[in-house]
Amino acid sequence: MASYLETYGEAEQHRAKRIRSIKWIVSVVAIAALAGLILWSLFQNRSEEARVNLFLDHLKAQDYQDAYRMWGCTETTPCRDYSFTRFMDDWGPKSPHANAASAKAGGGDTCGTGVVVPVDFKGTEQVPLWVEKNSKIIGFSPDPECHKKRLRIREFLHSLFSK
Repeated sequence: MASYLETYGEAEQHRAKRIRSIKWIVSVVAIAALAGLILWSLFQNRSEEARVNLFLDHLKAQDYQDAYRMWGCTETTPCRDYSFTRFMDDWGPKSPHANAASAKAGGGDTCGTGVVVPVDFKGTEQVPLWVEKNSKIIGFSPDPECHKKRLRIREFLHSLFSK
């Protein structure tokens, strides 16, 4: 059996080791949670942004019928308030947004049941498009951005790492 002096401080060393382990575990969990939050904010609207990019690809290829279908409108069931003629006025070769090759979409903002995706056309103003989350139908957004309180992690990271 060990004497008292031989085991002196052993309990304190064990306690210090436990505290170091707990601190390490808490740090790893906090870093993982922060990384998860950042990744989630970056990729949360990825499918809606991809949908708008597909729409722009149809416009670049001058495949206006497929682009019109992405608005939930077909030849057999055209949209009541958005005919193909009006669509061509907005997106066709003689529209202000005819140069789809210069368009860049990104930075989607979740707002209720949809996502507002701004599309930048060089030489014209930004066009905010609305993509419904469930159906992925595209339309014009009623507002250029969602007016709600939220963390703007994506914008913050973009401002840090751009240029």
